[in-house]
Amino acid sequence: MAPTIALPFWAQSKPPVGEISGVPEAEVLRKRNEELEKELKKSVEREEKMKEELQKTWRRLKVAEEAEERLCFQLGEFEAEAVDQARAYRARVINLTEQLSAAQKLLQSPPAS
Repeated sequence: MAPTIALPFWAQSKPPVGEISGVPEAEVLRKRNEELEKELKKSVEREEKMKEELQKTWRRLKVAEEAEERLCFQLGEFEAEAVDQARAYRARVINLTEQLSAAQKLLQSPPAS
């Protein structure tokens, strides 16, 4: 026996050329075109919204970068000031230590006669 191909019912009876399910082909194409135009319009609107959102995000990023730069600059200034204060404090401690040592030496030396 030779192989056979079974076709679904809808494929067995073809509509007349230029018509699909009793509706003229031009009408089907027109409706499909309208649907595609609506989808395109929605897609363009979504794209515009995404562009606006991207621009807003870009502006926020720029503000954040500028703020970061200012904070880094301020931090550098504070670090330099802290180093200066630490050096001044260390010098003061050394000075006081030397004064205390000199005072102890005076107290421990025998009285001059």
